[in-house]
Amino acid sequence: MGSRMEARKPREPLSRERALASAIALVDAEGMVALTMRRLAAELGVEAMSLYHHLPGKAGLLDGLVDAVAAEITSAAEQAEADAPGVDWRTRLRLRFLAARTVMLRHPWAPALLSSRPTVPAGVYAYYDGILATLVDGGFSYRIAHRALHAFGSLALGFAQEVFRPDAGGEADAEAAEAAMVALAERLPHLAAMVAAETHDATDPTLGWCDSQTEFEFTLDLLFDGLERHRSSA
Repeated sequence: MGSRMEARKPREPLSRERALASAIALVDAEGMVALTMRRLAAELGVEAMSLYHHLPGKAGLLDGLVDAVAAEITSAAEQAEADAPGVDWRTRLRLRFLAARTVMLRHPWAPALLSSRPTVPAGVYAYYDGILATLVDGGFSYRIAHRALHAFGSLALGFAQEVFRPDAGGEADAEAAEAAMVALAERLPHLAAMVAAETHDATDPTLGWCDSQTEFEFTLDLLFDGLERHRSSA
């Protein structure tokens, strides 16, 4: 009797934010292949057509994911800077980019999605405006700051774009991998030597073969060292 009289907890109404949070949780757990409008609707306990009021189809869903990740990056970067007031431009950017990387490591599907969308969400522009503000406040001209943005590329968003992937053909057994390495060594000796020499520590977080934390931070420091030499340029 008592349980019947207890008021039922109302179901949280469907919203764009709720749908995107559920989509992110799904993709974090099972990868992008699991994400469909039907599957997301099932996770939310709604009819698939209900989602279209908030996310117009798969393209709208993917754009929404990019928006959500961009907002997460901006929030993390701003918090990292707020936790270390009064530091120089280099430290501010390093904190900002490493904060963005923590978001990418939390959502390892995000780099490929960000790179594939045909348009840039407004949140990404706002994030880069903050980077420009840091550079200008640090004594850089807009001309050099613009060139810095080109040099940073996707590093500013927390990931390095892959150029060379020795595992690009998918998983192979040990015998096939060894044969591939032998063939590579015969045709491309320097690339083969690099692949053989470049092994990542098991504790070094990676987003790809060419994107470990150590490599990421090495590249940041290299870029920052170069920028410092041009800080007083017009």
